[in-house]
Amino acid sequence: MWVIDHKNMGGEVAFRSTLRKRIGAGNRGGLAAYGFVAPSIIFILIFVLLPITATFYFSLTNYDLMSKPTFVGAKNYMTLLGDSRYPHAMTNTLYFAFGTVPTGVVTSLLLAILINRSIRGIHFFRAMFYLPVVSSIVSVAVIWMWMYEPQFGLLNEIFELLGLPRLMWLKSADTSMLSIIILSVWKNMGLNMVIYLAGLQGIPPHLYEAAEIDGAGRNSVFRRITLPLLAPTTYFVVIVYFIGALQMFVQVYVMTQSTTGGGLWGGPLDSTITVVVLIFAHAFEYLKMGYASAMSFILFIVIGVVTLINARLLRYDIGY
Repeated sequence: MWVIDHKNMGGEVAFRSTLRKRIGAGNRGGLAAYGFVAPSIIFILIFVLLPITATFYFSLTNYDLMSKPTFVGAKNYMTLLGDSRYPHAMTNTLYFAFGTVPTGVVTSLLLAILINRSIRGIHFFRAMFYLPVVSSIVSVAVIWMWMYEPQFGLLNEIFELLGLPRLMWLKSADTSMLSIIILSVWKNMGLNMVIYLAGLQGIPPHLYEAAEIDGAGRNSVFRRITLPLLAPTTYFVVIVYFIGALQMFVQVYVMTQSTTGGGLWGGPLDSTITVVVLIFAHAFEYLKMGYASAMSFILFIVIGVVTLINARLLRYDIGY
């Protein structure tokens, strides 16, 4: 004969009811969290993962934007191995990136240190240095194109006043890429300056005060306090700067035109042609979208590798 303990049974029922309420509350919290991150997940799926997948698919096809794509396997990648312009374009792209990023980072940091002062009119100078960032890259490129004009350009006039020889700038294969690098450093310097300025103003002032009491010099303070504590900022600036530099297009599109290849951009003599310029030419001039997609996917891999290398080299462990 079984004896039912109603008192214990009531306690067990109450415990189960409480447990169900807590689990339900936890599930509601989890659903709310998924609701908040859903827009970001949807954005990544539509504007990141879907384009990457589509690019890889089209790179395996023969597609001209007019007819349905036909599957050709790795043919586009095999053709790419024999394309003499693509390795040259990749070399120019890496040359531009490694010429622009270190120079731009150093100049932006020095400029941020220079304007990180509380003096009269400092906000005006900050705005002036930031002005190129909000200016249209197309209009800026056109202005600099006229400044680079060998016969009557402003830069050569200044060189002549200083007793320096005139340069051909964009008209010579020896100086064309250097001309675009100078423009690009000047254009992006204000943005990186603002980022570094925010990093400088986030360093605790008491560290500088302690260093001053200990008698540390300016160089020692810069090397032992400022640079290490700016490591997270430098990490962000270098990685984002490299990703943007490896996709450079507008400057070449506006300022140059090749003397070979049917008048395409990247001249003179392909000295300024980059991977994105070549992708644009094959996609919208030759209507070889499959071949252009193969170029794009290789560039995607290169950007990923360079980003991973930078992340490895710029590791930081700062705590204060």
